[in-house]
Amino acid sequence: MKSICQLFSLGKEKLREELQPLPNLTVYMSKKWSLLPLELVDKCIGSRIHIVLKSDKEIVGTLLGFDDFVNMVLENVTEFEITPEGRRITKLDQILLNGNNITMLALGGEDPEV
Repeated sequence: MKSICQLFSLGKEKLREELQPLPNLTVYMSKKWSLLPLELVDKCIGSRIHIVLKSDKEIVGTLLGFDDFVNMVLENVTEFEITPEGRRITKLDQILLNGNNITMLALGGEDPEV
């Protein structure tokens, strides 16, 4: 069984081979195990995650916890926003992020590319 970190370190092609989508479901099953979306988020607790929001913002921070609606508590947060004046970066100690604003999240704390 591969850990989540091992799956994230695979290249795109290897990841596609490892994960096989089920018809008409958004849950993916590997050849050896299955993982629900909230279980994946749970395995990220204590790790740096990169979150893309519905607005023109991206957030990088350490996940402290979340609920069934994927509202998240993050610490050591950096918020990136593209404005007409350029890129704005805001540092925050701790935030509560409403899960309705999340488009995508990924393990890793790299700054977004401009």
